[in-house]
Amino acid sequence: MRVEPVSPEVLVARVAALVVERPRTDGALRVLVDGHPSTHPETLADLLVEPLRVAGRPTARVSVRDFLRPASVRLEHGHEDPDALLDEWIDVGALNREVLSAVGPAGEGRYLPSLRDPVTSRSTRAGYVEALPGLVVLLDGSLSLGRGLDVDLTVHLALQGATVARRTPPADAWTLPAYARYQGEVAPERTADVVVRVDDARRPAWVTQG
Repeated sequence: MRVEPVSPEVLVARVAALVVERPRTDGALRVLVDGHPSTHPETLADLLVEPLRVAGRPTARVSVRDFLRPASVRLEHGHEDPDALLDEWIDVGALNREVLSAVGPAGEGRYLPSLRDPVTSRSTRAGYVEALPGLVVLLDGSLSLGRGLDVDLTVHLALQGATVARRTPPADAWTLPAYARYQGEVAPERTADVVVRVDDARRPAWVTQG
């Protein structure tokens, strides 16, 4: 394993290059950026939009948090159940059906930008959007690898366990067993196509296996 320190700008450029270099297919290229909330996977996904636009690739920004199951389902065992957080919160079926598989080679060629407000659990009433040729779906989320999401390229923003505990607010300490299970069962640093260590967000490190 090789760990190479890179600047945040180089990180964005490298991930964008991986996307652009991927052979085009009949469907969209679907990219998942996964990481603990404190790693802000949404920020990396946002920063990829401009370099991809310059490279001639239209993008669709989608967040896992807008495709959570209804509160009545995901909170069935209470608001602080770590097993439910890992196993039950993401509406994988809806996310695949309305976005990821929908813009894939066998899909309808249109996608739903969001489904439910994560706070109110009500429908966002978003309309369908036609998938442009060469579309790249940039999806961000936490605890998202190993869920069966229909994606083509995965990026994991990795933290040591001690860093996860330190960065988790006291009110969210109940989530720590979910992240411990995620590390043990999904092993995101071995599962993801791209792994970036971000214990120091100002000095990310690109991990190369082998």
